[in-house]
Amino acid sequence: MAEDWDRSDGGTYVRDADARARIKDRAHEREVRQGKKRIGNAPVVVDAKKELERLKSLRRRAIVRRVITLCFVIVSAFLQAYAIQVFVQPAGLLSSGFTGLAILVDRITSMFGFSFPTSLGMIVFNIPVAILCWKSISKRFVVFSMIQVFLSSTFLRFMDFDPMLREPVLLVVFGGFIYGLAIAIALRGGASTAGTDFISLMVSNKTGKSIWGFIFAGNCVMLLIFGYLFGWTSAAFSIIFQFISTKTIETFYHRYDRMTLRITTKKPDEVLEAYTEKFRHGSSCFEVIGGYSRKTYWIIETVVSSYEVGEIVALVRAHDDHAVINVFRSEDFFGRFYRGPVD
Repeated sequence: MAEDWDRSDGGTYVRDADARARIKDRAHEREVRQGKKRIGNAPVVVDAKKELERLKSLRRRAIVRRVITLCFVIVSAFLQAYAIQVFVQPAGLLSSGFTGLAILVDRITSMFGFSFPTSLGMIVFNIPVAILCWKSISKRFVVFSMIQVFLSSTFLRFMDFDPMLREPVLLVVFGGFIYGLAIAIALRGGASTAGTDFISLMVSNKTGKSIWGFIFAGNCVMLLIFGYLFGWTSAAFSIIFQFISTKTIETFYHRYDRMTLRITTKKPDEVLEAYTEKFRHGSSCFEVIGGYSRKTYWIIETVVSSYEVGEIVALVRAHDDHAVINVFRSEDFFGRFYRGPVD
């Protein structure tokens, strides 16, 4: 026997569970005949004015996101140029990726009496990759990432920072942290430092596979060349530098972590329609009875990427401000999982 009360078609309250079920079934059948497949009992109301305001709000939010991304990119570029001048160059270190390749080429050409500046190499090596990946990954991501590269190169070329430390170990530790922080800031803003990020995203989008193993192998080859030409001590310090920068990125950027959302709501139709319209993750929905109120609720459960959690919570609260949302980390996940493009 159910503890909550429902109104029947004629306005009478019924307490019998079977009667309540039959009433709900008839309501569902009417909605199915009208082309609507509903989960809850809330009527469908479409407010054209409210929908127009919602679209305008989304456009405004898109502009705000672009401005925020640009601010993150500027800060990231400044920190990266600062780390290279104050820590990487004085300690004779080699960073990873295409920036590391630009540093290596600069050091090698200097041995022959001329210089191919790191600032120029950062642009020259990244432009072909950006063109190659333009149609395969988010164009917005490519544009902002290349802005980051151009700004880093500009800061590196025209700004002059004096080294703060002399001890090699301190240069490696603090340099690795600041360099990793620069990359993490760009990633958190929705951009990157280009290079290997472009290639890995393109391959992932086309094949669904990761090539970070190959990228790691490429960095190892650069370190071997660097160690052979300029000393194994510098190569060893560079490995520690890259390790610290990688750990810093992992600390501040969690895009690839998976989170489980358990949403308890009285408006499952509105929440699910909004959620499935914007996100491509699967979800499960089942009916439950409140332990205290004995009222009917629905639980929606879904697994998403950590960077999507804030936006999903805001979306759910916009459609049901009384919804209860429980977020917890998914340690393991087996099956197909959609990762949306960076935007």
